[in-house]
Amino acid sequence: MSQMVSMAELAELMSSDVRILDVRWSLGQPDRRADYLEGHIPGAVYVDLESELSRPGRPDEGRHPLPSTEQVQDAARSWGINDGDVVVAYDDAGGLPAARAWWLLRQGGVDVRVLDGGWAAWLAAGGDVETGSAEYTRGSVTLQDVAGRSLTIDEAAQFPASGVLLDVRAPERYRGEVEPMDPIAGHIPGAVNLPTTAHLAEDGTLRDLDELRRNFAAVGVLDGTPVAAYCGSGITAAHTALVLAEAGIDAKLFHGSWSQWSNTPGRPIATGE
Repeated sequence: MSQMVSMAELAELMSSDVRILDVRWSLGQPDRRADYLEGHIPGAVYVDLESELSRPGRPDEGRHPLPSTEQVQDAARSWGINDGDVVVAYDDAGGLPAARAWWLLRQGGVDVRVLDGGWAAWLAAGGDVETGSAEYTRGSVTLQDVAGRSLTIDEAAQFPASGVLLDVRAPERYRGEVEPMDPIAGHIPGAVNLPTTAHLAEDGTLRDLDELRRNFAAVGVLDGTPVAAYCGSGITAAHTALVLAEAGIDAKLFHGSWSQWSNTPGRPIATGE
């Protein structure tokens, strides 16, 4: 089953019963509720990535520590989600923030997908825009362990010995030439670089699946290859996991990512290619 939905597929889902999540977010502007209130896909509820898809934590837990199953379940119920509901998440950043919601809800057992092209695709297609806030009766969904297929820092350290650990940050951050967010530049020893932006076309939609599979194969990711991904704080790596799932490859996620690794004393640092 595809992890993505097109505009046409979302329109069809909206004719029945679907929960739509607006997960607009960016590093420079994490709270996008004002944008949501100004206009969103009809029926969508606003999701706060910082407080509902993450939790506060220590520096050595990374910038976006994984929330508990109970936290995500409580948020999902506040969005009106019930067991068996189809959920579609979208954003305006190529699907990266929406992929965080996809990852957590998918691990919890929800049928969740991401709108290909997101908010821009909706507007470009002339989709209706709703203002204000959508409210639903509190749902009763029960989630499984949302930490499933997430790696601890020790598991991430060992992963390159048995599979491919993807660093999905920009190449210059991977090489250790610049580091705008974290205390030390570089990458986890043994990791290979494949920026998550390489998966996206100029309009923010996913590239052709055959092209995506070729890109993965070029860094050693083939059918049956154990693969895990990390980024700066666990957000964009979820998008790479989404793309891998769309290509038929199941991945794990090091959710602490470089922000946890670089804030943990004694961890080795690699630089260069």
